[in-house]
Amino acid sequence: MEIRINQTTIALVEGDITKLDTDAIVNAANERLAHGGGVAAAISRAGGPVIQKESQRWVQEHGRVSTGSAAITSGGNLQADYVIHAVGPIYDAMPSARAADLLGSAVTSALLKADDHDLASVALPAISTGIYGYPLEEAAEVMLKAAIDYVKSGTDLKRIVFCLYDHSSFEAFAEELEAQTA
Repeated sequence: MEIRINQTTIALVEGDITKLDTDAIVNAANERLAHGGGVAAAISRAGGPVIQKESQRWVQEHGRVSTGSAAITSGGNLQADYVIHAVGPIYDAMPSARAADLLGSAVTSALLKADDHDLASVALPAISTGIYGYPLEEAAEVMLKAAIDYVKSGTDLKRIVFCLYDHSSFEAFAEELEAQTA
């Protein structure tokens, strides 16, 4: 499923984000960029040790990546040239409106990093919906709105892909994309 806004396609796919052929993939990261579980571990395994090494170097040079922002490293052995590490909120740690603001900011920060590096395509997972406990339907609404708003404000990105790891996640994002573009 996909839509086109201005010169950018926003697409939904079901599958393994580590196998996508985009300029960058987004990692659902923690503030320390310690890639120990979930999508972060899968990306780190597939990309090799260079991703974790570059992440540690980034934190040493810049400090922790605050929730709602992003950092970038190379893609190591991935097809993608870059990994953009977006830090989403822990859902139960704050009021839901604040969590939504931070999740939207994480998406926007990741897309800004892609634009700052003159990339044409980027793929995002369902940030914060794993161990961070963000309800899938709410995350779909926030993430898609952030991406659509970003595209409407102007971007050189040609393709933004939301890569969902299972069918129920894909369906939640598909229903929300349809609702937001109806």
